[in-house]
Amino acid sequence: MKLAAGKKIPMRKCTGCGEMKHKKEMIRVIRTAEGEILLDATGKKNGRGAYLCFSRECLEKAVKSRGLERSLKTPIPPQVYDSLMKELEQIGTE
Repeated sequence: MKLAAGKKIPMRKCTGCGEMKHKKEMIRVIRTAEGEILLDATGKKNGRGAYLCFSRECLEKAVKSRGLERSLKTPIPPQVYDSLMKELEQIGTE
């Protein structure tokens, strides 16, 4: 009987800082088929996804560099960024 080689850990790149990290260490932001932008804490919702570190700085960098807009291939209104910021802060305090 052979032992299985180490299981591959999925890595993703933060759209804010550009660092590669484990998928589980990041939060997923998705654009749904309806064009809605949401935080996906489970990482399993349908939609085009982009990843961010669990930090306000990375979200701010992604806003400034338009990294999220490029990754999700859609313009993002300022009020959506505000709601993402609030959701990220709530997740961080849990």
